[in-house]
Amino acid sequence: MRILRAFGASIGQGVKIRHGVNIHWPWKLTLGDNVWIGVDAWILNLEPVTIGSDCCISQGVLLCTGSHSFDSPTFEFDNAPIVIGDGSWIGARATVLRGVNVGDACLVGASALVVKDVPPGARLLASIGTSRPAQTAKAGGEPL
Repeated sequence: MRILRAFGASIGQGVKIRHGVNIHWPWKLTLGDNVWIGVDAWILNLEPVTIGSDCCISQGVLLCTGSHSFDSPTFEFDNAPIVIGDGSWIGARATVLRGVNVGDACLVGASALVVKDVPPGARLLASIGTSRPAQTAKAGGEPL
């Protein structure tokens, strides 16, 4: 924490940052009290990232404030800040993209991709794959 603070990060009390966490620009990071950031989380904060108090940023989460304008001939930056509200939990390997505000007391499920604001108290879960019975014959009844 001391090094992050020395480089301009604002960090509250009781913060735990696990190993393998990458923080691009510490001076654009604000953490409230009692924040936990899990192993291998990546905070790509080309713009400010604010994480409220009592939050969990789980293992392998990507908070990405940067993008590019695909339609621009010069591929210009299209960046925007990210805000995670108090009491929210971002599940393992979830990705939160630029310009998103996650409200207070939200759950973003494991592997979810967040591209729009999440209202306070919401539960955003990744889509779940479905299975079908194994196909044992081709359409005409011939064996596979």
